[in-house]
Amino acid sequence: MRLPLLIALTMTAFAANSVLNRAAVGPGLIDATAFGTVRLWSGALCLAALCLMLRGTVRLGGPGRVAGVLGLLLYIYGFSAAYVALDAGLGALILFGTVQVTMFAGSLAGGERPPALRWIGAALAFAGLVWLLWPKGAGSVSLLHGAAMLVAGLGWGLYSLAGRKATDPLAATAANFLIAAPLGLLLAQGLPVAPDAVPSTAAGLALAVASGALTSGLGYALWYHLLPQVTGTAAAVAQLTVPVIAMAGGMLALSEPLTGQFVVASVVVLGGVALSLLKR
Repeated sequence: MRLPLLIALTMTAFAANSVLNRAAVGPGLIDATAFGTVRLWSGALCLAALCLMLRGTVRLGGPGRVAGVLGLLLYIYGFSAAYVALDAGLGALILFGTVQVTMFAGSLAGGERPPALRWIGAALAFAGLVWLLWPKGAGSVSLLHGAAMLVAGLGWGLYSLAGRKATDPLAATAANFLIAAPLGLLLAQGLPVAPDAVPSTAAGLALAVASGALTSGLGYALWYHLLPQVTGTAAAVAQLTVPVIAMAGGMLALSEPLTGQFVVASVVVLGGVALSLLKR
């Protein structure tokens, strides 16, 4: 039972990132790109301090480092750029759909052959997400911002696949953040900001720091600890629970309404994930 509980804890940390982002960026407490940069630097500093305390040193090399750093940058800033103008539900669908395709393709290329139930469960879980998250109404979709979310999904898929090579999860995650943080400062200069962006507030910065140090830094280190213990396709499907957990967190923390559609769609998503992880 230890492994499923740790996976559930990790997915909760990922979902908390979404709730913290919405709590900070939604009310205009901080710009989305600034949130991503502060998140990245906070994670880097927290993980570096932990490495110095527990390992006595910080090592920047290791297997999968280039893919890990590139994937982290693509995810953080693709996500920030996309949500300048992209509907949150549609953005989540694009993100997690791309993650599924990237991780399944990478795992198949690496020789993994997932059972039929995993394909069926993944399809069922994603269908539940489509039902839950598809935007209401017929608003126009920005192709530019949709493409940015595609980049974010590709980045997170690469980051997760790179984690399967990590021999020291804490050191590997710290190295990814430490290398990505200064590069991120340069990348952020060329990203668009929201037309109604406001200067960063103390509350917005605090939420970004919490997201970076706790739910990103420590959450990603735990993810890198778990990835070598599960198949790539199983890790991909497990992440389909994140939007459901994030919406539940929004209901608890942000007083968002509970709907019958959420209840039924959540059962479909979680049932599809459970089905995909069955042995036979």
